[in-house]
Amino acid sequence: MDFTFDEQQLAFRKALRHFVDKEIVPVANEWERSGRYPTEIVEHMKTMGLFGITTPEEYGGIDLDKVSFTLVYEELARGWMGIAGILGSHNLSCWMINRHGTEEQKQNLLPKLATGEWRTGIGLTEPGAGTDLQGIRTTARRDGDHYVVNGAKTWITNARHANVLPVLVKTDPSADPAHKGMSILLIDTTLPGFEVQRDLGKLGYKGTESCEILLDHVRVPADALLGGTEGRGLQQALSGLEIGRLNIAGRSVGIAQAAYDAALSYARERTAFGQPIADFQAIQLKLADIATHLQAARLMTYWAASQADSGKRVDMEAGMAKYFASETAITASLEAMRIHGGYGYSTEFVVERLYRDAPLMSIGEGTNDIMRTVIAKALVSGSGVIG
Repeated sequence: MDFTFDEQQLAFRKALRHFVDKEIVPVANEWERSGRYPTEIVEHMKTMGLFGITTPEEYGGIDLDKVSFTLVYEELARGWMGIAGILGSHNLSCWMINRHGTEEQKQNLLPKLATGEWRTGIGLTEPGAGTDLQGIRTTARRDGDHYVVNGAKTWITNARHANVLPVLVKTDPSADPAHKGMSILLIDTTLPGFEVQRDLGKLGYKGTESCEILLDHVRVPADALLGGTEGRGLQQALSGLEIGRLNIAGRSVGIAQAAYDAALSYARERTAFGQPIADFQAIQLKLADIATHLQAARLMTYWAASQADSGKRVDMEAGMAKYFASETAITASLEAMRIHGGYGYSTEFVVERLYRDAPLMSIGEGTNDIMRTVIAKALVSGSGVIG
């Protein structure tokens, strides 16, 4: 049993930390408050190859192992969770295209996506369908060599910057069960009828946009059907979300790490009653709890990622990591705020932003209640074994 990184992973983490500490941490609070899009950071991530971390080398990517994959999101979220979000949806989409796309789709799209020349995301959620993806109402009616798409999507990350967007649709709305009539179309966002209507206001997760999209009689070429076969869209989306949960777990660890770092630093510097507050047992207990849960979340995340690297399905493992790490991020950010006292409520200190960013981790890529049901089903069926 090996709990250490190899030399390549250590060097990669070092480069990531240098980038985050130099380019992201100094500007995150100010840019988040002003609503400034992090263009310069995005351009730097392109040069680092981070838009191609789930794309094979043959298509221009760097195809990281899954432990290194989670490290990307951990380190970026430690600096600013919104930056990690820009990459999250993009690389999930690239993973799906590589896993399920036709060779022509991969050759046409992945080289441009891997460099960041083109951007993408994923269009699943609708105003009336989030967790229940089988309840989507967006339809794609076949008309000759095109599909005519009508519907709406919401909470779409990268919507204003995407060149192509995988969109979950119903190609057969009458199918029973519903998933047999669901497909994914790789939609060119410049097509007439594709409209990004507005950016949604958010508590946290700023730096990247989350938008509502209208699809009004969008004529999409039939060869944009992911994989070339109708009726496989839900399975394709769920396979992507399985890997996406490693991304969320990594982001959660990054938020919790930033909260711990801020809390420990402040406790050492802040004095009360003639001594650093770190000398008070009540503060020490909080720091011990944050650190212990943080390290447990980190190890669970790396464990789930290493299981994915072995080639097995990781519904249970990724669900556990996402569930535990996201709850840890929420608790760690709250406890860090308490350690800061009144200053924790100030926008001048990072913990206020962490406290707003953390809750999304319990929602994204499937709510934590859903994660618990995924874990339980694996245990009851015997597909997941503990001990």
